[in-house]
Amino acid sequence: MRSPGGITAQTGVTGMRGRVAIFIDGNNLFHAARSAGVEIDYAKLLNFLRGESPLLRAFFYTGVDERAERQQGFLLWMRRNGYRVVQKELKTFPDGTKKANLDVEIAVDMLSLVGNYDTAILVSGDEDFAYAINVIAYKGVRVEVCGFRGNTSPRLIDVADRFVDFDGVIAEICKAESRYASYGQQHQQHPQRPATGGRYGAPSPTVPPSIPLPVETIEQAQPPQPVPVQPDPYAPQLTRVGDEPVK
Repeated sequence: MRSPGGITAQTGVTGMRGRVAIFIDGNNLFHAARSAGVEIDYAKLLNFLRGESPLLRAFFYTGVDERAERQQGFLLWMRRNGYRVVQKELKTFPDGTKKANLDVEIAVDMLSLVGNYDTAILVSGDEDFAYAINVIAYKGVRVEVCGFRGNTSPRLIDVADRFVDFDGVIAEICKAESRYASYGQQHQQHPQRPATGGRYGAPSPTVPPSIPLPVETIEQAQPPQPVPVQPDPYAPQLTRVGDEPVK
């Protein structure tokens, strides 16, 4: 039975967890939630992940555009509501896309803080974290991986001590006004959502609920370009009856 306090769904899990440290891959979580058609409520998410366990830190890693004032407002809300925001300026690539990779920062923080926490809670589906999880596990840290199963690497699930599937707790981590209600009804009828490739807080007096998504700029889909057809040099040359052959 799942307790109202959050992630302590299994008997005895709370005692096993000790002090927890939360590491959220913001970009990865955003895209996974977007694929599921839901919008994360970060106040509810923090309560869910922490449960009844003492919390060391809740880190939120994201790429930022310094010129995006609304995104800055969201990050300010995050800092004032229990999160330690770790950000990196978006890098523009030759094709025009913008992104920021914070995998190194997440892995370094997980490793450098070992000894200050007992359980690491990683919210990401990125397989690249599998090695870092193994390293801290050998140092005696218990690891929980959380995410939408369809966007989480099987290898990441295998190396974790516990996997928490967000598909089963949509109502506990998402905004009430998001599309999770209709999605949840479909999910009950079809528990196994097909895998797909591969961020808010509850409204507060100082932050309106219309804060935009803190996400790296998503490249605009380009229309497919026609592929020129090359003539086959070995194809037979056909002529109609009565036509004179070309000399």
